[in-house]
Amino acid sequence: MFHAPTPSGQNEQSKKNEQTEQTERREQARHRDPFFDNAKYLAILLVAIGHSWEPLKGDNRVLQGLYMVVYSFHMPAFIIISGYFSRSFDLRPDRLKRLITGVAVPYVVFEIAYSLFSRYANDDPHQKITLLDPLYLTWFLCALFIWRLTTPIWKLVRHPLPFALGIAMLASCTPDMTDDFDLQRLAQFLPYFVLGLVLRPEHFQWVRRRAVRVLAVPVFAGAALFGWWAVPRMNAGWFYHHDSAQEFGAPWWAGPVMTLLMFGCSLLLTAGFYSWVPSRKTWFTALGAGTLYGYLLHGFLVKGAGYAGLFHHTWLHRPYGVLLVSALAATAVTLLCTPPVRRVFRFAVEPRMEWAFRRDAAELARDRARFAQPVVREKVNA
Repeated sequence: MFHAPTPSGQNEQSKKNEQTEQTERREQARHRDPFFDNAKYLAILLVAIGHSWEPLKGDNRVLQGLYMVVYSFHMPAFIIISGYFSRSFDLRPDRLKRLITGVAVPYVVFEIAYSLFSRYANDDPHQKITLLDPLYLTWFLCALFIWRLTTPIWKLVRHPLPFALGIAMLASCTPDMTDDFDLQRLAQFLPYFVLGLVLRPEHFQWVRRRAVRVLAVPVFAGAALFGWWAVPRMNAGWFYHHDSAQEFGAPWWAGPVMTLLMFGCSLLLTAGFYSWVPSRKTWFTALGAGTLYGYLLHGFLVKGAGYAGLFHHTWLHRPYGVLLVSALAATAVTLLCTPPVRRVFRFAVEPRMEWAFRRDAAELARDRARFAQPVVREKVNA
């Protein structure tokens, strides 16, 4: 006769699961390619610096141009890697659990946290708390959840990237698309995630060649010059992928055209960025595993500084002020990726939540057999 595990047995199993998870993480860390952790860290560094430039760029044409260049590739570079590491995702229970605890739950937690922060720190009593309208940088978690759920579909499609580009092009000329879950941005960034799904290790090896690193220098120099030229001629909102062409006052066909042009430019700059990412272990390689912490937490610092009016100081808008703010942003996001910070905020970013899920049937059967064994022996001895 089988008996359910006792509370002490459940605690023992919980500890065993935790030890197993820690062992798996150490094993994964041993086999991780340092390139990807380096790329994630450097990309999140650019995200934080770009956010710190937002309140400073004003009429500074040089900074506006650099801002355009950074925004044209920093999120695509991060999203492509997210897609690349989603290739093995399927609807297995353990992977669905990780999707919920590692993406959906942090989205809920930080969406509420940023809404409350805006309401009280910015003295905005009208700030709503809603999960339908991602606030500030929480859109990425919402998008990642939906993108990853659709991964099995993209693996079935014969030509997934053209299909995803078609969706992005249609979204770019559909002003009536609902704002719920930031679907416009989700659709327009979709091709980068799908590209990550179809890439193979040899593609990343190719962009890490010396010839590509050398070619990346004139590419970024040309991009900086183009950014400076485009400042008075182009709306920087195109780089957010948040609106349709009609909302920029452009004809509908400009949306699909801009989608294709920006996709090509973003890929070119992303390849150049990847070519400069170190392939060996560096002092910041370990921080690559904590980039989600840096991403989600640095927004409170940037927004808090803005709410406090710190960016209003005139000297901060001068070159040395911009350099100082950039250095502070880089330092802050680096610290937020470190193990001590990750331990403190793990409850919000990577909660375990074993209590919320049914245990796998095979695991339950093993536990029942283990706890039932002594009972059988007692009956035999009697």
